[in-house]
Amino acid sequence: MTADTSISQAGASTQRVAAGNAIEYAYRDAGDSAVPLVLLQHFRGNLDNWDPALIDALAAERRVITFDNVGVAATTGTTPNTIEAMANDAIAFIEAMNLERIDLLGFSIGSFIAQEIALIRPDLLRRVVLASSAPQGAAGMHGWAPEVIGAVGPPETTPQGYISVFFAPTATSREAGQQAAGRIFGRAADRDEPTTWQTRQAQYDAVCAWGIPNHSLLQRVAAIELPVLVANGDSDPMILPRYSHLLAGLLPDARVTIYPDSAHGFLFQHHTQFAADVHAFLEEDN
Repeated sequence: MTADTSISQAGASTQRVAAGNAIEYAYRDAGDSAVPLVLLQHFRGNLDNWDPALIDALAAERRVITFDNVGVAATTGTTPNTIEAMANDAIAFIEAMNLERIDLLGFSIGSFIAQEIALIRPDLLRRVVLASSAPQGAAGMHGWAPEVIGAVGPPETTPQGYISVFFAPTATSREAGQQAAGRIFGRAADRDEPTTWQTRQAQYDAVCAWGIPNHSLLQRVAAIELPVLVANGDSDPMILPRYSHLLAGLLPDARVTIYPDSAHGFLFQHHTQFAADVHAFLEEDN
């Protein structure tokens, strides 16, 4: 299992690794660094739903590993319906890759999983990036607004629905969305399998359970003593920016960056700046 240091993410091959939980995980691996950066994907996303421009920018300075969690796309098994189970499945992948210490970047539902991993296995992590995130139990997080789940939740998704949620309703952001969609959906060879309806339902069950209001659960993240970068777009309709500030205020060692004129997909729209900010954060002295 070695990183591909010469090919961009747009052309990186999909590899597979068998884990101790009897699951065969699909993953891609690029770049090089002593401590790899492992990425956790968004709701219904697969390997191809990462913006190649972002992955290339991150992999220019470090090893970057993307993977499909259990039951997602080309990975075997059935997608579980709790964040805790997804976190344990992600840990099984990390162990199968023989990674002793990592940096972790979780996006959307992936950021919930990242929080859970930080609580279950803090010794595995060095630093954490939470993109478009919220703490478990936050008021107002139970499910998503009807227009949001209507855009990204139906059996047949569309680029228009994707852009309406992932990019702000401005000319500049929507143009960035068109460009990002072209990059994301432009891969022709070795495409990942699409995610299934079972994955959609299980992930949304997990999202809804995570968002059941419970003030006492907010205190859980106080146990995450690792350095954390919390980031979001200023117009995210899926996970509102105020949750970024709430989360950062609960974490012992966190800083917040909110990106202008952007929404849920801020990290794709502002991929150059976001990658630079992530690099700077990961290079800070502990």
